[in-house]
Amino acid sequence: MAEPNHTPPTQEDTAPTVPRAFGYCAWHQGHAEGVRLIDVIDQGSGSGITHFACGPCIAVNNLVPFADR
Repeated sequence: MAEPNHTPPTQEDTAPTVPRAFGYCAWHQGHAEGVRLIDVIDQGSGSGITHFACGPCIAVNNLVPFADR
């Protein structure tokens, strides 16, 4: 009987991957993984302004993501 020549998958290998956004954090002014939309400022004749924040900045500054309001 043939012996297996690979290691069995771990739980991490079989878990579904959750997509995470990569973008610019307006609070620490740098790029980060897992940014969330915090604020949207509408402008009457323009595209508007959006502010994103990373997880650590959300926690430190007690920010509430736009989708959670």
